[in-house]
Amino acid sequence: MNEAITAYHSVAASPELQELERMRTKAQHDEAQALHNAEKKKAKEIAKKLLRKKMTVEEIIDITGLTR
Repeated sequence: MNEAITAYHSVAASPELQELERMRTKAQHDEAQALHNAEKKKAKEIAKKLLRKKMTVEEIIDITGLTR
């Protein structure tokens, strides 16, 4: 069992594996950021429509979660 643990630690410490983990983490971050940006863009589109419908800025902020 100790040999298996030692082997795991040596593989986990390899620069190649560390780079793969860094790339995976970056990809997850990039995906989350893209989703956040898409949601914000959609909220802005909705806010513009609500402004055209003569809703107040306060109501739009409440509905969309956007800031002034």
